[in-house]
Amino acid sequence: MGLIETIRFRIIPSLSSNWKTYVLVLLPLILLPLPVLGNGKEARTGYVIIIMAIYWMTEALPVPITSLLPVVLFPLLGIMDTGKVCTAYMKETNMMFIGGLMVALAIEHCNLHKRTALRVLLLVGASPRWLMLGFMLVTMFLSMWISNTATTAMMVPIVEAVVEELFKENEGVNAFRESPVTSFENTSVDMNLSSENVDCCIDTVGSIDSVADVGKSCLELTPSGRRSTHNPEHKKKIRSGVFMSIAYASNIGGTGSLIGSGPQLALKGILNELYGPAPGLNFASWMAFNIPGMLINTFLAWIWLQYLFIGFKRTTTDEDGKTKVVKNLIKKKYEELGPMTFHEIATLILFIVCVFLWFFRDPQFITGWSEYLHAVEVDDATAVMTIVMFLFIIPAKPKIWWFRNVGEVTQFSESCSALLEWKYVQDKLPWGVVLLLGGGFAISDASKISGLSTWLGAQLSVLSVLPPFIIMLTICIMTAAVTEVASNTATANILLPILSEMANTIQVNPLFLMLPATVTCSYAFMLPVATPPNAIVFAAGKMNQVDMMKTGFFMNIICVFTICVLTVSYGSFMFGFEKFPEWALPKLIMNDTMTQMILRSNHTL
Repeated sequence: MGLIETIRFRIIPSLSSNWKTYVLVLLPLILLPLPVLGNGKEARTGYVIIIMAIYWMTEALPVPITSLLPVVLFPLLGIMDTGKVCTAYMKETNMMFIGGLMVALAIEHCNLHKRTALRVLLLVGASPRWLMLGFMLVTMFLSMWISNTATTAMMVPIVEAVVEELFKENEGVNAFRESPVTSFENTSVDMNLSSENVDCCIDTVGSIDSVADVGKSCLELTPSGRRSTHNPEHKKKIRSGVFMSIAYASNIGGTGSLIGSGPQLALKGILNELYGPAPGLNFASWMAFNIPGMLINTFLAWIWLQYLFIGFKRTTTDEDGKTKVVKNLIKKKYEELGPMTFHEIATLILFIVCVFLWFFRDPQFITGWSEYLHAVEVDDATAVMTIVMFLFIIPAKPKIWWFRNVGEVTQFSESCSALLEWKYVQDKLPWGVVLLLGGGFAISDASKISGLSTWLGAQLSVLSVLPPFIIMLTICIMTAAVTEVASNTATANILLPILSEMANTIQVNPLFLMLPATVTCSYAFMLPVATPPNAIVFAAGKMNQVDMMKTGFFMNIICVFTICVLTVSYGSFMFGFEKFPEWALPKLIMNDTMTQMILRSNHTL
């Protein structure tokens, strides 16, 4: 066998099937000259960060396992003590994240999110364009509070059923009209698809294979009946457009609150570590800044998807008749949920109380409730964990408490359960994202302690000649490109400490660069593997990847431009970006770089 045949039939197949192993083994060896020949802790820290960044992008190791590399490498390379590294994995931001997810799981557990979705869909029109808007508003709102993945997975079978009803033959429509209360036993839509069907690890890179069963499930869940063969391309376009709308609304909606997605939690933790509470970024200020952008981007996405997939022509009489059928279907499914149970009402009340506790802890326009506790500093984790305790204490069916005889005592002990059960949390909570956030905080700590941040700031000083808006726009465009192929949270973990030092170097408010970059980490619309919501709708809708890329490319441009304009206008009003704040002045931390500078100065004297 010749050399060409060996390369073609042995080497190339081996590389294609085992490329992750080669990346895993060869990357540290290729980069080994960096810590060996480099100068001090900065080079060793950079070595670890580069390895983690590439592992995160390629998934040579599982994303959560890559996040644990600082526990191994930072102590062995003499950068940080093991104890200091480990404390980064359970900071206040991590506890807030865990508590927020538990509240979200309580909402899923009682099906409150499904009731909310169907109720909103009843309020909007039943024509394709208004249904699309209804789907987007529901998905956007739910994604602010619960996992983007779970929200999308819940909406997919609802969308599938509604779209199929729109394209039934007229005979089926007429039959439905004659018996509007027809039993749905044989044509029911099972909308219990939740995060059980997909990996609920929010904002980590999802593969299409992991959610490919969603598309098959949706076909099994849709109402039976004759399907229209008239103009199948029109049906496919509308179907693809509606599916894309829920993925886009999920990604955009995840930016609306501080717990909606991983990147903003990473921002909060890094800001607290670098500057403390001085920047003024909390639950209330984040929502006040980003909800306008979220609403604008959702509206622009609706217009863009209408233009591409539905058009702006007025509906015909026949289409008006079909919209009534769709509304009856949604109403039927809502009625099947029955009246609100105590479980749903109690969960809703606790959720509202949790949001109020977050919002009014330190709203800055009035005195927050935490300011009355002068002796200690109370943060958002305390508020949400208080609500979590009540979720595990309050019974889901309180009437079981009122037993009358010994036999009912046995029933109480066997069947009484709280609003939220630990087994449900244990199975559904994405523990890997907790490690991902912790790995990012460890990187931030190491960059500061080793002096890598100081070194990067000196190298980036050449950018000070550019206008700040151009720097911000360039950063957001690059971030949007990277987040298409890398985990959103991992991208934020790598990027935000660098942007903090860059802001100090060019003398602009760190939030001016870090806020839009954090939001842009969630703007991944082009590729199915960019986010789990994209992968879910791509598999369920059997879409063309080229169409998704063309549609998503323009969405990236729209959203990046919107957030940049909002930052220089509305953001400047909120955070005062016109001047460099005192809290951003570099603090005197004796890192490796500063120690060498002092030694050189003493030697000169």
